[in-house]
Amino acid sequence: MQLTLDTSWWTRYRDDSHNPDLDPNFTFPQAIPTLATGEHTAIPRTDADTTDPNFLQAIANTAAFHFPTIEQGGNSLYPAMAQRATSVEVLRILISIGPTETMHFQTWSDKAGNAPSLTAKDPVTGVSVTFPDLNSPPFGGEEFQTNLIMPEPCPFLSRRLPPCSIIRPTETRGIAMGVVNFLTAMGLFKGQSAAFFNVLKDLAQDADAARRGLLF
Repeated sequence: MQLTLDTSWWTRYRDDSHNPDLDPNFTFPQAIPTLATGEHTAIPRTDADTTDPNFLQAIANTAAFHFPTIEQGGNSLYPAMAQRATSVEVLRILISIGPTETMHFQTWSDKAGNAPSLTAKDPVTGVSVTFPDLNSPPFGGEEFQTNLIMPEPCPFLSRRLPPCSIIRPTETRGIAMGVVNFLTAMGLFKGQSAAFFNVLKDLAQDADAARRGLLF
């Protein structure tokens, strides 16, 4: 009910020239800039939120972008953590769950592309949100068509190699804490106790401290 969504995954997976693993300082544009500021609800908070059809559609649109915003994080998390796994059992868990995250991401990316263009103002907070037509400038065109669910080929490992359609990013350093910070900044954990955050950060620190051992 108090979400601030980073929708740059929309442009990141459609960019054929940049990879966050190779271009860590490049800023990918937001698909829905107004979702990246302020706080937005992805569910009706009370029955009153259902009385204005335009605002109710904005809530549904927010939910449509919230799901792939979450799933693109898992899309990268599992292959990134697999690079650190020393236990074959842990590796099996990571490479088994990871692909389902990708399936979720593709499905919800497709659904988000169907979000109707509109502008609505939250009657409670006064915050406005605008969902543009993503098939029109500054987006649109072959690489930004809204039903695109496969990653555009981009640089991978080295720019000396041909572009490749890949999961990105998969940089493993600090990945677990990065996910914690990402979800926290989104507002997903608002209202949780200090003890909750301490446990969450402790788990992430342990995961980031894992190192793959030599096999020979």
